Amino acid sequence: MLFFPALVSAQPEETAPTRLEADRISGRSGAETVMEGDALLQKPGLIIQADQLEYDQLSDRAKASGNVRIQRKGSRYEGTAGEVTVDSMEGYMDNMRYEFEQNGSHGEALRVDFVDEAHTTLFQTTYTTCRRDAVADWAPAWVVRAGQLDLDNDEDIGTAQSAYLEFKGVPILPIPPMGFPLSEKRKSGFLPPTLGLDNTNGLEVTTPYYWNIAPNRDATISPTLMASRGVNVTSEFRYLESDYLGVVKTSILPSDQLRSSDRWGLALKHQARLDTQLGGVGWGLNVNRVSDDNYWRDFASLAYTGQTITGPAGAIGAAQALSAAGQTAAAFADPSAGALRLLPSQFNAGWGSGYFSSVLMVQKWQVLQDANAYIVKPYERLPQITGRYARINDGGWDWSIDGDFTRFSSYAELTGQPNADRGVLWGQVSRPWLAPQGYITPKMQLHTVAYQYDNLTYYGSSGAASTVPTFSVDSGLVFEKESLWGNQTIVQTLEPRAFYVYTPYHQQYQLPNYDTGANDFNFASIYMENAFSGHDKVSDNNLLTLGLTSRYLDRDTGGQFARFGVAQRVRFEDQNVGINSSSSAALAGFSDFLVGGAININERWVFDSLLQYNTLTNQSVRSTAGARYSPGPYRVLNLAYRLTRNTSEQIDSSVQWPLSNVWQGKGDEEVQSAGRYYGLARANYSLYDGRMVDTLMGMEYDAGCWLGRVVLQRSQLGINSAVQSVFFQLEFVGFSKLGISPEKTLANSIPRYQPLRGTP
Repeated sequence: MLFFPALVSAQPEETAPTRLEADRISGRSGAETVMEGDALLQKPGLIIQADQLEYDQLSDRAKASGNVRIQRKGSRYEGTAGEVTVDSMEGYMDNMRYEFEQNGSHGEALRVDFVDEAHTTLFQTTYTTCRRDAVADWAPAWVVRAGQLDLDNDEDIGTAQSAYLEFKGVPILPIPPMGFPLSEKRKSGFLPPTLGLDNTNGLEVTTPYYWNIAPNRDATISPTLMASRGVNVTSEFRYLESDYLGVVKTSILPSDQLRSSDRWGLALKHQARLDTQLGGVGWGLNVNRVSDDNYWRDFASLAYTGQTITGPAGAIGAAQALSAAGQTAAAFADPSAGALRLLPSQFNAGWGSGYFSSVLMVQKWQVLQDANAYIVKPYERLPQITGRYARINDGGWDWSIDGDFTRFSSYAELTGQPNADRGVLWGQVSRPWLAPQGYITPKMQLHTVAYQYDNLTYYGSSGAASTVPTFSVDSGLVFEKESLWGNQTIVQTLEPRAFYVYTPYHQQYQLPNYDTGANDFNFASIYMENAFSGHDKVSDNNLLTLGLTSRYLDRDTGGQFARFGVAQRVRFEDQNVGINSSSSAALAGFSDFLVGGAININERWVFDSLLQYNTLTNQSVRSTAGARYSPGPYRVLNLAYRLTRNTSEQIDSSVQWPLSNVWQGKGDEEVQSAGRYYGLARANYSLYDGRMVDTLMGMEYDAGCWLGRVVLQRSQLGINSAVQSVFFQLEFVGFSKLGISPEKTLANSIPRYQPLRGTP
């Protein structure tokens, strides 16, 4: 490529003199100067070199001929002849080659006109980012050929006229007169068109337009032509301020040709906070609505995934309110998300000051029904008001009082219980004794709940109430021992833990259930006082949980190499309280046995497993095992096994791996290289059902100045329905992308997937 000496300015640009050099210099002082042989004219921001150079100081005009080279503002030009006004940067050059430092692009042109310092026009030109090889017949893999190319360096935008894109010597796409980026700066304009293909919508062609409204606001409008349905227009508007932020997404498809109806979707998310003299205030709005029950089925591949918007946290109470505002995010939920047919809409407002905080929430649901799998609408909260006063280390004591009032509403004829108002008062106090070698924390809790039913008696009453106390003691010890692991000093810990809880039996079968469910049985819940989440039920308990954990830690950094744990409950009395009157509760004796562990041998190998084992049946109730091998960038192999007895059993494997030089450079020193193929695959097989749940196969190719991606995916949506998608994309580095990107799908399907050109 072209080479020029770096610009050096010993004085400020406005006062630095013009520097002239050549083998021979002649002329009149203050008038014309003629330079011959390695002629050089240099000013801040401009270098002109040529075999011969004439400079008229009166007109500030420089005329160059023979091997002319001009460098200005990070751009380099080389041609046969040229002329330029030095201060204004106005001029031209003939039969030239150019290079732009900011994105590595280069090309040739019959002529270039320097309009001013920021604007340049090239005629009969080429444009590419492919690096030139030192071979006589070299040609770029891709090139834009344009009758005219206008460059705006202020906006970092190039606009091609009468242009087309050529790939591997074959013209593949005419280019309309629209702008393309010369850098990574955000800018308004049309984005590259994308293509998609699935078995529902047929061929899809999308032409997005990006609107850079302001540094903190932007919008993307994407018309999509669906061969089977019509024209669907999606939009996304984002905004960010110091005390609020949000996103609004819409999708509109008039007169769907397959459903003979208008289709639409809306997802709105807003979060705000305000610090006042009375405390922090925060509020949030999350709205998710679609036009009809079949939306989730027809537009699964277009669905917006749930997002959590991050931003300023605010005060303690405001942070809680913002967290509550963002806790339900199923906007156009992804097909793999499970809550595919439940769309929440809710409003949250919170306030916090000192030790007190409160939150108001209103929540409603839209249920997308399926005739073969009816879903009863979840209870709506109209509204829910919570308050909390908490003190930590108050004279050595921790204590808190929580209050909750909620209005629950659904279809009483379907739920089998009345709509109601519910009030909750929950207090707890504990006295932790903490030391490096261990801890002991006794705790007392008192949980009170009361109901007022709507115009309907439930178990012969128009209301109900219950008060249940709980006593618990949590204790643990920590033993440490240093040892050598190879040449590394590690700390091995042995951490026995004992947790006792006593909750007397209180009759609760007559209480309705609005938000309560059984806790998952794991290493976290086994040390909880209540077997249920929510406020409707408090489990009676007289049990002792014993556990043992051992960790292997780096003595210097605290990093964890391995962790192993076991835990089991001993229940001294039967548990009588269940989720409802017909549900079975736990019997006295030993619970299932939990065994788990994780090993990080090094940065390449990771293993983890969990086993829930029933000692009475001598069978595993649930087990998971996983392994990941990642020896370097763009190399990862994942394997997982998951079993839930009599419910599901799956093997899930995925991989991203180079197909050429498979094991070469597999260490940490590897860098991404051009000319390499990468294989991509995922297979999620259900042993329980005897069929594939999700399948993905694909390939990526990095050629240096262009990338190619082809991915095929099949996802099972139900017993008799599946969606198949084809992703194909060509990325012309530094210019544009053609096709539909599979990168989000790959990131969701392959843990630790690394996008090419991304950070390893």
